[in-house]
Amino acid sequence: MKVDIDKNSGFCGGVIRAIKKAEGFLQENSDGHLYSLGAIVHNDAELARLHNLGLTTIDYEDLLQIDAADSHSLLIRAHGEPPSTYKTAQSKGFEIIDCTCPVVLDLQKSIREAHENFSAHNIKGQIIIFGQIGHAETLGLMGQAPDTIVIENMNMLKEALKNGDINPSLPTEIFSQTTKSPSEFESVIDFLEEEMAQACGTTREELRQKGLLGVHNTICTQVAARQARLSEFATCHDIIIFVSGKASSNGKVLCSLCKNMNIRTYHIEKAEELRPEWFRQDDNVGVCGATSTPRWLLEQVADKILEIGENLSNFASENKI
Repeated sequence: MKVDIDKNSGFCGGVIRAIKKAEGFLQENSDGHLYSLGAIVHNDAELARLHNLGLTTIDYEDLLQIDAADSHSLLIRAHGEPPSTYKTAQSKGFEIIDCTCPVVLDLQKSIREAHENFSAHNIKGQIIIFGQIGHAETLGLMGQAPDTIVIENMNMLKEALKNGDINPSLPTEIFSQTTKSPSEFESVIDFLEEEMAQACGTTREELRQKGLLGVHNTICTQVAARQARLSEFATCHDIIIFVSGKASSNGKVLCSLCKNMNIRTYHIEKAEELRPEWFRQDDNVGVCGATSTPRWLLEQVADKILEIGENLSNFASENKI
């Protein structure tokens, strides 16, 4: 049995930056207390490691219940937050360590500018976000402009057009959550553009020329490139072990991508979930993960697979299989 770890898997730049800031603070402020608003990364094993270093994860309800921060620090994770969160934290006396990913910050700024442009020109327009409803990044994006519309997939787009939540005759600016599927976003844009062209009685080319539809490809280039490379990785191995937290939005997208390319794809969160019956003695195994999966966990899983492979080999030898 051979085992390969995808060299492109592991933390993205935004997550690495947030974790390094947290580690640096905890090392330099042994007497201080650092809270993280939401899980700094959607991976239980990494969260446990950071908790042991002194990082405490709280949710928004916890934040509201804190009367005074007593000079404690609050980490804003890579997903970002709406402006209201900063006001709440500052009003309670928190020192804010802002770890919002620069890519997300740029996206937030673009949404604000789109709204300001509509207002400045007295245009009744609409802002659409292609993202996961309830996801931390999406909530942060929604907070940048009022009355934003969120759609998760093509079915939700069609339903929003049907019930009037999206008006195809209005000027529209559409953005994407940074970790969504590029191909799915392209399909959504294609369908929306056709519907708007028909509603406005124009061609798709004229629609864009008139500025009636502004398309912002705001998917992280690192994430987009990883999806393309991961497709090839999945097809080059007999079996794929995908490692990520089950709550990871990026993990769900990438694991589904692997599954489409290789039916023998298994999604686990930790090495203990591996099952010997998944494997064959001569398998070429690929181990990969999400942008929230630490490299050390991928290596731990690979070591466990090699152990399983050795046991299969010994069993075959003893039974002359």
